[in-house]
Amino acid sequence: MPNYQQALAWHETLEIHELVAFQAIGLMKLKKGLKEIQDQELRQIYLKTIQGLDMNLRELLQFYPYAPHPQQSADYRSSDSFLAGDLLAFAKTAVRNYGVAITETATPAVRKVLKKQLNQAIDIHEQIYSYMYRKGLYPSYNLNKLLQNDMMLAKQAMSM
Repeated sequence: MPNYQQALAWHETLEIHELVAFQAIGLMKLKKGLKEIQDQELRQIYLKTIQGLDMNLRELLQFYPYAPHPQQSADYRSSDSFLAGDLLAFAKTAVRNYGVAITETATPAVRKVLKKQLNQAIDIHEQIYSYMYRKGLYPSYNLNKLLQNDMMLAKQAMSM
């Protein structure tokens, strides 16, 4: 790490967290789906994507020791965390996609439908986030646990 600082800033730590969590879940999904692929060209694309995500996680995890106040232990339930995290990532992406789509809408009827669906996506995001927070699967107010969960999820994804 360059000599600028000996620790990451809070905002960049949280961005790295988002990238690690999203990519670890994606890596798990790709590895699980690989056995279903019959077409060799598609299989090669999957394998290349898996290698890329694996490398991305290894590179990003190198910065975790420089995160503000890392902690060494966490209560982690992999299957619940994976499935809930996957749904949360899907909901978050849906909210972003609707937000972009609305800015490209010229037809009032389409805009009305997209706004309704955006609000539904926001509600689902809130519901899954609240579930994860209550169950201890997304300790969003405890950076130490949040980062430790990321490391556990990424290591599990890479070892599959």
